[in-house]
Amino acid sequence: MRKALIVGIDHYEHISPLNGCVNDAHSVRAALERNADGTTNFKTPKLITGTGPADIVERAELKEAVRALFTDQAEIALFYFAGHGYIEDTGGFLCAGDCKTGDDGLSLNEVMTIAAASPAINKVIILDSCHSGIVGERPVMKGFSEIPTGMTILTASTAEQYALETGGPNPGGVFTSLLVDALSGAAANLVGDVTPGSVYAHIDQSLGPWAGQRPLFKTNVQTFVSLKRADAPIPLTDLQQLASLFPTQDYEFPLDPAYEPERSAEQKDDPTIPPPDPAKTAVFATLQKFVKVNLVRPVNAPHMWHAAMQSKSCELTVLGEHYRKLVEAGMI
Repeated sequence: MRKALIVGIDHYEHISPLNGCVNDAHSVRAALERNADGTTNFKTPKLITGTGPADIVERAELKEAVRALFTDQAEIALFYFAGHGYIEDTGGFLCAGDCKTGDDGLSLNEVMTIAAASPAINKVIILDSCHSGIVGERPVMKGFSEIPTGMTILTASTAEQYALETGGPNPGGVFTSLLVDALSGAAANLVGDVTPGSVYAHIDQSLGPWAGQRPLFKTNVQTFVSLKRADAPIPLTDLQQLASLFPTQDYEFPLDPAYEPERSAEQKDDPTIPPPDPAKTAVFATLQKFVKVNLVRPVNAPHMWHAAMQSKSCELTVLGEHYRKLVEAGMI
């Protein structure tokens, strides 16, 4: 069982409103609900939004929803929050719709206490709010975090930074837009798994060094955690051929013109160049798929076409060596 609580608050009774948090909540829910193949991922994620006076998200409601999320022994219990954040010398807070001062919101220390006591195997907390990077820190020990086993935290910014929003007709958080991209496949590995670590890497790289906010990633897990299955960039049946085509990690696969189906009219008429061999061209098509995902590269040739026509070879990249080991070990 996978459970998710998705919260987005735009309307605040006493502090300044926000514009894109509800949009973000809906986008995250849609991204998490199903895998790329249509199968259920997080079954019916609970969605709480504060859009106006008629649906104010009160602190008590928010805290109770967090408690309910982390009650069961789920495979993954995921909490996403988009809204105002607040920080002071006693720690950080998530601002509910009825907040007046900020420190009357839901304490991040309370969220951590509830999550830490959860029987869920994996607890994932994702926060798109200002100063959210303080989560997990002890106020009296600045810079030191306590992350219980099985917990992963991903935040839009550090404790000192604000979380940026985008304007336009569909406003939203910069962090969440990249989060949704990552969940939609931009952070998938070669078998289609999107992990918390790959999500963080995608967001951090996309923001670049001058974005004004830096995402924060904290984790203490002992098992592989996949947030979603996206479309794999290469078919699994092709990937599983890696160990047979390259029997050792330093093996150079020999090529010749019979592997390459494309050639000029002059080359077709040249009797010294062997014609394409259907069996070899099928293998070559797989090798070219490996090249596209950086598993294989031609040796001493600019492209695979040249490597084949010049009877050279191709070899595994460092990434290719890694995936070859996984295939050989039966892990893929």
